[in-house]
Amino acid sequence: MTYTPHKPPIAESPEELRRRIPGWGVDLDPRDRPSVPKLQFQEDFTGAHWEFPERQPEKYPRERSVEHGMLTPVFGTAQPLSGVSGAIRRHAYRYAEGRMAHWLLLVLGDRVDAWEHHLKSLLTLRPDNPITETGVKAEFTHHGLRSRVGQHRTDLKHQVLDPVIVGGPWIAAAGAAYVGARSMARSLARVGSDGRRPVH
Repeated sequence: MTYTPHKPPIAESPEELRRRIPGWGVDLDPRDRPSVPKLQFQEDFTGAHWEFPERQPEKYPRERSVEHGMLTPVFGTAQPLSGVSGAIRRHAYRYAEGRMAHWLLLVLGDRVDAWEHHLKSLLTLRPDNPITETGVKAEFTHHGLRSRVGQHRTDLKHQVLDPVIVGGPWIAAAGAAYVGARSMARSLARVGSDGRRPVH
């Protein structure tokens, strides 16, 4: 059973694995391990002092991969799911980890979460600054071009897309806000011009 000190059975014997995989089990013998004799072995257990680890209290429903029969005994609680991004991430766990849909939904949830926080920052006294917080300013003040040219970097191929990926959403959001404000101003102007003259 998972999470118990008992060693789970392997699909193939050590001899079969050695024949199939060169170098497999090179440190299987405790005498061949650098940690011996400091590391003490128990032949029938892994060395855990518990039969089953104490379960962490689940204060709210946590997402679980379909490959697991139960929630892991210990899990993170630092970033609880919330909002639209949380719904997307929960939906991702309906798919197995071997499915592309699982990971694409998690990436989408991450992007939606970022924009949820961007929008929340507009309601504070210190909203997000896309110039300083996306690294655009550092490109001009900390030798951005010189750090790329002639350095044999492997990420040069996608750097053409970096400005689009980083700045594109901000430009699109600014354009949408401009179009919305302009449409609202026209609607208000139209309502004002169609109004009746006050009766004296």
